[in-house]
Amino acid sequence: MNRIGIDLGGTKIEGILIGDNDQVLERKRIATNRDEGYNNIVYRIARLINELKTISKSPVKIGVCTPGAISPQTGRIKNSNTVCLIGQPLKEDIESLIQQQIKMENDANCFAIAESRRGSAQGYDTVFGVIIGTGVGGGIIMNGKIHQGRMAIAGEWGHHTLYPNGKQCYCGKKGCVETYIGGPSLEKRWMELSGKALPLEMIIKNDHKSTIFKKWKKEFIKNIGIALANVIDILDPDAIVLGGGVSNIDFLYDEGKQAVYDHVFSDFVDTPILKNKLGDSAGVFGAADL
Repeated sequence: MNRIGIDLGGTKIEGILIGDNDQVLERKRIATNRDEGYNNIVYRIARLINELKTISKSPVKIGVCTPGAISPQTGRIKNSNTVCLIGQPLKEDIESLIQQQIKMENDANCFAIAESRRGSAQGYDTVFGVIIGTGVGGGIIMNGKIHQGRMAIAGEWGHHTLYPNGKQCYCGKKGCVETYIGGPSLEKRWMELSGKALPLEMIIKNDHKSTIFKKWKKEFIKNIGIALANVIDILDPDAIVLGGGVSNIDFLYDEGKQAVYDHVFSDFVDTPILKNKLGDSAGVFGAADL
């Protein structure tokens, strides 16, 4: 049976059709157009699924990767940074339009399952998949399966409190990890230090010997070191794999890794901290792998 994976992102919706022998039969991307509202997003997802079903020469199973998680209590989306999805029965509405049941998981879980099955974390039993981009999220894989937790919040390290009474987070709390190491937060901190607004990729290309860059980098490494060390202390995974735009920063894999190791509660630390292999394709492959 063929499989369809759908990755719902803030700016694009990607769909993939995978055959029995794991070959990619078709791949399409369309704009999300989230400014047009929730109903438009549902319609666009359903239309893309139906297009891929038409291309398939056999029945399909369908998985959808979405920002936010499905509440076990209500069946509706929660904790999404695509705000128009919050409180909506996304899974039910898609199923109604395409007249077929689907599986749905949040983007961090889809990233984690894809990287553990076909990416850089293959061969590890317990994997913590990290997304550091606009937001900060995580997914836990144990023995090849997603660990969701009782309330479907397992892996949500981005909303651990890094600094009590720290920066205000959109979630309503203060001092969340996301407000210190997420892409927009790093850019905001650069603006505070330098007085100049720059995208993250340009900040990284700055003069690394400048006083401002050294301060910015030192804070960033310290914060990610503490945050990921806390995860290791609780979960003790066999590997951590980093994804999202921030994961492209090279110093995370040497100086950043050492900062993590420095804060772990152990006399010996060798947890691999790996760069992702699948890039922004992880979500759509993870959805198909559901």
